[in-house]
Amino acid sequence: MSTFVAGIEIPSRDPAFLTLVALHVLVGLAGTITGLGAMLSAKRSGRHPWFGTIYYWCLTGVFVTAGALAAVRWAEDYHLIILGTLSFAAAHLGRTARRKRWSNWVKLHITGMGTSYILLLTAFYMDNGKSLPLWRDLPPVAYWLVPAVVGVPVIVCALLRHPLARAR
Repeated sequence: MSTFVAGIEIPSRDPAFLTLVALHVLVGLAGTITGLGAMLSAKRSGRHPWFGTIYYWCLTGVFVTAGALAAVRWAEDYHLIILGTLSFAAAHLGRTARRKRWSNWVKLHITGMGTSYILLLTAFYMDNGKSLPLWRDLPPVAYWLVPAVVGVPVIVCALLRHPLARAR
């Protein structure tokens, strides 16, 4: 038996599963908003690292809850934990490069964090696109491609515009 929330099917009525889904949705939404906040804020102390830190920890929550949800429905959701793992790994790389000031840390930070956001959105659309207005009219391959088609040029633009990424 399923539960429907805002037109999206949740494949269970079990209270523990629904609680986990609710937590997953909340941290995912918070991560999406704070990731956007980090992208749009000036790259200096203050808002950018504040939003970025919240994004990272929300993504950690999404990764953990996605793992638990996928464990319950492995056959249907294994691809989502793969995307979640890649998203978390990319964010962790980007965050670690910045914190440890690795060589080329700016390029690694921009690429890692941007890629994690693309993968976060890809997983969301893969799971929910069929239930969303406009998205449900697209072929399923669009759920895989649209976040990258939009996000990769944004990452490239950021790499070309950031003065430390341009420096040799």
